[in-house]
Amino acid sequence: MKFEYHRPMKAISLDPDYARNTSRRLVAGGLTGNLYLNSKKWLGYRDQVLHSGEGPIHAVKWRTRLVAWANDAGVKVYDTINDQRITFIERPRGSPWPKLLLPHLVWQDDTLLVIGWGTSVKIVSIRTNCHQAANGTYRQVPLSGMTQVDIVASFQTSYFISGIAPFGDALVVLAYIPGEEDGEKDFSSTAPSRQGNGQRPEVRIVTWNNDELSTDALPLHGFEHYMAKDYSLAHAPFSGSSYAGGQWAAGDEPLYYIVSPKDVIIAKPRDAEDHIAWLLQHGWHEKALAVVESGQGRSELLDEVGSRYLDHLIVERKYTEAASLCPKLLQGSASAWERWVFHFAHLRQLPVLVPYMPTENPRLCDTAYEVALVALATNPSFHKDLLSTVKSWPKVIYSALPVISAIEAQFDTSSVTDPLKEALAELYVIDEQHGKAFSLYADLMKPEVFDFIDKHNLHDSVREKVVQLMMLDCKQAIPLLIQNKDLITPHEVVKQLLDVDNKCDCRYFLHLYLHSLFEVNPHAGKDFHDMQVELYAEYDPKMLLPFLRSSQHYTLEKAYEILIRRDLMREQVFILGRMGNSKQALAVIINILGDIEEAVEFVTMQHDDELWEELIKQCLHKPEMVGILLEHTVGNLDPLYIVSKVPNGMEIPRLRDRLVKIITDYRTETSLRHGCNDILKADCVNLLIKYYKEAKHGIYLSNQGDEPQAKRNDINASHVFEKSPSLRTMEVKSKTRAGGRCCICFDPFSIQNVSVIVFFCCHAYHTTCLIDSSYTSSSKKEIEATSQEAEMYDVYNDYVDDNGNDDGETQVGGTRMRCILCTTAAS
Repeated sequence: MKFEYHRPMKAISLDPDYARNTSRRLVAGGLTGNLYLNSKKWLGYRDQVLHSGEGPIHAVKWRTRLVAWANDAGVKVYDTINDQRITFIERPRGSPWPKLLLPHLVWQDDTLLVIGWGTSVKIVSIRTNCHQAANGTYRQVPLSGMTQVDIVASFQTSYFISGIAPFGDALVVLAYIPGEEDGEKDFSSTAPSRQGNGQRPEVRIVTWNNDELSTDALPLHGFEHYMAKDYSLAHAPFSGSSYAGGQWAAGDEPLYYIVSPKDVIIAKPRDAEDHIAWLLQHGWHEKALAVVESGQGRSELLDEVGSRYLDHLIVERKYTEAASLCPKLLQGSASAWERWVFHFAHLRQLPVLVPYMPTENPRLCDTAYEVALVALATNPSFHKDLLSTVKSWPKVIYSALPVISAIEAQFDTSSVTDPLKEALAELYVIDEQHGKAFSLYADLMKPEVFDFIDKHNLHDSVREKVVQLMMLDCKQAIPLLIQNKDLITPHEVVKQLLDVDNKCDCRYFLHLYLHSLFEVNPHAGKDFHDMQVELYAEYDPKMLLPFLRSSQHYTLEKAYEILIRRDLMREQVFILGRMGNSKQALAVIINILGDIEEAVEFVTMQHDDELWEELIKQCLHKPEMVGILLEHTVGNLDPLYIVSKVPNGMEIPRLRDRLVKIITDYRTETSLRHGCNDILKADCVNLLIKYYKEAKHGIYLSNQGDEPQAKRNDINASHVFEKSPSLRTMEVKSKTRAGGRCCICFDPFSIQNVSVIVFFCCHAYHTTCLIDSSYTSSSKKEIEATSQEAEMYDVYNDYVDDNGNDDGETQVGGTRMRCILCTTAAS
């Protein structure tokens, strides 16, 4: 904005609500002697002359609704709301004219106006009765009784006032001390003194009673040549419209500007923060930190002091010490932690800070943790720290994918270490890439890899790590491979084990795998049985012969070549037998092994009479073998036949004893055969007798619900049913054979509630019908005996003749019953 008044303007003040008020008002005055109120109207900016005719306007200050200005006559106050001048304060007597020493006006608050003029200070209280509306504007009230003006303080100074400003309940005065020869002549000329006898200006803090609280002399450049009017004092405005209780608002700091022709000095109250700043300025960071921690100064200073302390340590290249102090200096500030994390990262010193980084209270952003892990990963000397950090940090505070990408990029270099691989595996687990994690665990030979496979069902991934698992623990790997042979076929396992550079160990693992596979399923690895023959011959010859006997899938010729190369005779004998070369096999047994017993066993298994002839022929030229052959022919050959084949005159060792043994063995064998036949016959007879007895005995059946028997009878009855699980079956059979009817009265069993007796011949009778029957009087006594259920049960259950008595008529506890129909038919 530009306004032209054609004469010098000495003072200007904006409306305190200039920014919010659309009228954009301001007051200005100068040498014209007019005080203008400039405001925005409908047709543009208009000037209103508030006052004129009393000389130039030297100072003007606007506070809320009140405008104060000073001219040659004194100080006047104008109310902008009521458009009325409300008071006049006369220029102090004896004070220099304004053109020689300007008056100074300042509002200490909304109602207190401080006037500093020459050597006089006046404090004026101006109270209005207007009320502020809800929207922030002022409501006009009648002029009568509207304003009350009082001079609440006034005093004279021994110095010239070059500037004045409020300082809480006190005042800040910029004082110019006149020399001894200085007087009114100082104001007779506006030119600076050339003698150079001016004093340094002073900043004094005084009360309303002119009590000095503090004094500071200012070393300004050229102060010797300046006079009082060459200095000025200004202060920074505070937030809010007034001071609360005469004090500045919390967090605000009063700033004062002392202006000279060559210098501008900023002044503010000295406090603990000044002491801290002084300590920092002199490099005593630890002392400054101690002062802050003791509670002096603002709490926010801790961040500043800590930051400067850390900066100092970093400049000194004390990175480890700086990192160790971070938890103490940064505390719970997430933003400060993040700032220093990235700063350490920029300096390539982040690995030393990682152990101190918080994971909660505060929790930093994901990027901070990811950058830290990447910094550890890119330095091989910190790979172990990376592993421990990945294991200790909660997985929810960062994303594993960026770290994984950074580590995977290093796998093309030579800086890959085992801790880096394990850390990458842990990150894969966090990112739920269990297959890749298993691959790394297998390469690292981690024993827990087997539990990891079962936990995450990674049996399909085992296909590519067979060798590593076998080398780690073949006792666990082999069952795992066999249990999942549908996913990991034997061909894949064998191929991987054969392709390894370390052939020795892997051939042994191959042997263990194929051996276990053969025990589980003899046909699963049939394509490798030729290989197994060689592996058995190399690592476990004792198991070769059982394998040769059990398997049908190996090539006999290849197996025989391996056996010859390994000099395994007994296995050669078996293969020769399988190949049909029985005679050659027999020759090996006799001539090389010299085991006639095995030769006899071999010939016996072949069931070939010609082979017996060959055995005899092979043994005839060896007297000792002939004797042994005689001992083992009982049950196979006639000893006389062998004796007849022996050449005359051959001396056979211990021939007499061996012949005696042959005869004795023959007699023993004959006796055993006769004894076995006798026992077999006796067993057949005894079983037939037992069956006959069982067929003759009857079974007593009764309705348990209608049976008023004693407790003993109930117990015996339940015991019978336990011992005779076929009762229900026999009842069904009786119904089938006799139509479910009594064989005497032919009534169905279901319509009469009486006990029933059933025989193994499947004939059944009512108990009452048997008692009343006239078919046999001689059996009445027997039937009456059967009326006691418990006794009949005992008889039935105890029928077995443990003493082997064959008499079917023997009574046990009573006379036994017989079926009437069957007995009559038999008689």
